[in-house]
Amino acid sequence: MAVRPDLRQHYVRACQNVGQPENPFIAHVLQEADENDKRGTKGITLKIAGNNRLVPVQRVTDDDLQVLASVLRSTVFVTGLDLRYNVLTDAGAKNMATFLQENCTLRYLNLMFNDIGTSGAELIARALHRNETLVYLRMTGNKIGNKGGMFFASMLQINSTLEKLDLGDTDMGTQCLIAIATALTENKSVKAINLNRPLLYSQEEEPTVHVALMLKNNSSLVELHLGKHEMKNFGVERLCEALYENSSLRYLDLSCNKITCDGVKFLGELLKQNQTLEILDLNANRIEDDGAFYLSEALTLYNRTLQALSVVSNNISGKGLVALSDAMKTNMELSYIYIWGNKFDEVTCMAFSELIQMGRLKPNCTDVEPYEVDGHVHLAELSHGLQKHYYWTPSCGEVTNKDANARLAIAAVSEYL
Repeated sequence: MAVRPDLRQHYVRACQNVGQPENPFIAHVLQEADENDKRGTKGITLKIAGNNRLVPVQRVTDDDLQVLASVLRSTVFVTGLDLRYNVLTDAGAKNMATFLQENCTLRYLNLMFNDIGTSGAELIARALHRNETLVYLRMTGNKIGNKGGMFFASMLQINSTLEKLDLGDTDMGTQCLIAIATALTENKSVKAINLNRPLLYSQEEEPTVHVALMLKNNSSLVELHLGKHEMKNFGVERLCEALYENSSLRYLDLSCNKITCDGVKFLGELLKQNQTLEILDLNANRIEDDGAFYLSEALTLYNRTLQALSVVSNNISGKGLVALSDAMKTNMELSYIYIWGNKFDEVTCMAFSELIQMGRLKPNCTDVEPYEVDGHVHLAELSHGLQKHYYWTPSCGEVTNKDANARLAIAAVSEYL
C-alpha cells in the first residue's frame, strides 16, 4: 500500500520556503488528517471552516490558501475542501482557480461566505471550463453579483461534470437567473442547483417563467431551490404547468415567497398527477387553511410519492393542520411533516400527538413533540427540518444529522450533495 505524504510537514516546509507564517488552524487540521486517515484508502475532506468553535481559529487568508494549494496540488487522497466562513478575496479565488485547473481529485469545494466578488467568480468559473472532477461547488454568500453569476451561466454551457451548484445569497439579478435557466435547458449533468435570494426589482416574475421553460426540457435536475424569489401565485402556476411535463425533479423548494392559497391550489392539482416529487418545501409563505385543504385533498386521495412536506410559518390554524394530520392516516408515503410556526389549538396538538403515539409519525420526522400539562396536550418545537444545517453545522455529532437534514435521507443525489 502506498504511504501517504505527511501533510503537516509539507505545510511547514512550504511556509518556510515562501516566508509565510504558519496558520495554526490549518496546521491543526492537516495534523488531524495525518493521524486519522494515513492508512485509509477513501478520499478525505479537509474541514477548515472559519466558524469552528471547538479549536482556536485563525481564519484562512489569500496567502494561507496559496501555500495550502501548493501542498495539496499533488495530493490524491484529499477529495474535499471546506473553506466556508473565511476571509478569502478575489486574490484567493485566483489561487483556487489555478488549483482547480491542476488538481484532478477534488470533488467537493465549499467557499461559502467568504469575500469573493465578480472577478473571483470569473476566475473560478473559467477554471471549471476545463476541470473534469469537481462535483459540488458552494459559492453561497459571496457577493458575486449579476455579472459574476453570468460567468457561471456560461460555465454551465461547457462543464459536463458539476452535479450541484449553490449560488444562494450571491446577489444575482434577473439577467443572470435567465441565463442560468437557459444554460440548464441543455446541461445534462447538473442534478441540484440553489438560486435562493436573488436581488429582483421587477414584479413580473421573469426568472420564474424562464425556470419553468427550462423544467419542460430538462431531464436531469433533481433538486431546485427558489427561496426568497418574491414568487407569487402567477409564478407558481407557471412552475406547475411545466412540472406536468417534467419527470426528474424530486425536491422543490419554494420557501420564503409570497404564495397564498390560490397558488397552492395549482400545487394541489399538480400533486394529484405528479409521480416524481418527493420533497415540497413551502416554509414561510401564507397558504393558510385553504391551502392546507388543497394539499390534504391531493395527499389523501391521489398522491403517493411525496415523502416530505414543510408548511412551517404559513398562518395555518387548527382546521388546516388537522386536515394534514388526517391525510397522513390515509397516505402511508408521507413520512416527514413540519408544521411549527402555525396556530396550534388543542385539537391540533391532540391530532399530532396521536400520530406520534400510534407510530404513524416518527418523532424524528417532524419538528414538534407533544407534552402534557394539567391534562392538556401541547406541542414543543424540535430542531428538525429539511435542511436546518444549511448555513451552519453542529460543533459536535454528525454533520449530516438526518433529523435536522431530512432531505439527505430522502433525495440526496450523491454522497457529496
